[in-house]
Amino acid sequence: KSPLDRAQEVFFELNMHETKDRNGVLFYVGISDKKFAIIGDEGINNVVETDFWNSTKDIVIANFKEGNFKSGLIEGIKSAGERLKKYFPYQSDDTNELSNEISRG
Repeated sequence: KSPLDRAQEVFFELNMHETKDRNGVLFYVGISDKKFAIIGDEGINNVVETDFWNSTKDIVIANFKEGNFKSGLIEGIKSAGERLKKYFPYQSDDTNELSNEISRG
């Protein structure tokens, strides 16, 4: 499967599409095949700029090409999070609807 297809499967397996605002994000890394994809739910995709995911992906890939895998993920996640604050600002009654654990397989 392509990394995007596999990421979509994992997104739904983890029920990331069940958030109130439909704003779940999955950074998928295929370790064995060295593939990468980012999936965002429809609540995000309906409001962000058309280059949102590509620009986030470019940050990650640039780091990966230099062998900086941890930094690539950190910078990509931070960049996406900072930009998403514009559309999904923190509210005092927010609850964490998704696990913060890394899913392995």
